[in-house]
Amino acid sequence: MSALDEIIRTEIKRDGSIPFARLMELALYCPQFGFYDRIENRIGREGDFYTSVSVGSLFGELLARRFLSWMDPIRDGEFQLLEAGAHDGRLALDILGWITTHRPELDGRLHYWILEPLQSRRRLQRRTLERFLERVRWFECWEALPRTGIRGVIFSNELFDAMPVHRLGWNARLREWFEWGVEIQNRDLTWTRLPTDSRLTDFPLMARLPEELLEVLPNDFTTEVCPAAVEWWDRAARTLQQGKLMTIDYGLEAEQFFVPERSTGTLCAYYRHHANSELLARIGDQDLTAQVNFTALRTTGEAAGLRTEGVHSQRAFLTGIFESMMKSGSNLKNDARTQEFHTLTHPDHLGRAFRVLIQSR
Repeated sequence: MSALDEIIRTEIKRDGSIPFARLMELALYCPQFGFYDRIENRIGREGDFYTSVSVGSLFGELLARRFLSWMDPIRDGEFQLLEAGAHDGRLALDILGWITTHRPELDGRLHYWILEPLQSRRRLQRRTLERFLERVRWFECWEALPRTGIRGVIFSNELFDAMPVHRLGWNARLREWFEWGVEIQNRDLTWTRLPTDSRLTDFPLMARLPEELLEVLPNDFTTEVCPAAVEWWDRAARTLQQGKLMTIDYGLEAEQFFVPERSTGTLCAYYRHHANSELLARIGDQDLTAQVNFTALRTTGEAAGLRTEGVHSQRAFLTGIFESMMKSGSNLKNDARTQEFHTLTHPDHLGRAFRVLIQSR
């Protein structure tokens, strides 16, 4: 039994059971033992999951082009690119590499900030970004940022799908939601039903589900809510003084969670690139991820005064950047770069799986 197993079991024995969201939080982010707090490589062909950054440097370079086009209207003063959850720092390296080469006149005006709560990740990112340390500043939490806020772009890539989610189940007989928790039976982690906290059933959109939908939901129909994502997006929106708030992630609109093929929710585990439904297995050794509720993020940003510019597929978003490159006389340099673009945008690869939400102030 691992140290992380002991930590989780001790907490369950103390409380009798814990919400799945708490188990997911410990499994992914427990200091020293959580999946994301361990330094070994988790990204790429030899790891547990594959991202757009794994494809090559083109993804970061395309983002750099778009970010700077968004910032062109800011004619004077400094501005920031704030990346949240920068993984191993590779995306930051690709973005800064392109900017240094193609827009050297921005040196002194553009500041790259990273919001990263995990100390182990900050150390790894510093190693990756060694050549740009003078241009990068790290923050552990929102409270550590300057009170003047952000003038520029706040962005993330595959951040929200790994935020802890609460699993809610539908009791058709009582016509009420319950929460799936975790307990110990015969030394095994097993599912149990917990009373539902009102803040979960009052979660944006859950409280407004139409009666005709509730009438036909089967018993034990399960879905997820993520208060942490909504709270994070609200904080980001209120920190943004001028510019864009953007995320790229797996996700759905609210109504897409309530369809027959998602009767057990969208949570999934990934172990060495293979998806599985064993959410209580390999604690700390496999990734846990759920589809992002883009409707909840969008409405939260709008309530904070942001304007929604669109929710696009990654294919449409990156193709738009490439088309603007073509108009300015730029092009992909060789077959390898063309293959990178194909992998990032083709519907059978990453082009359809990821969506891009953009809001502005």
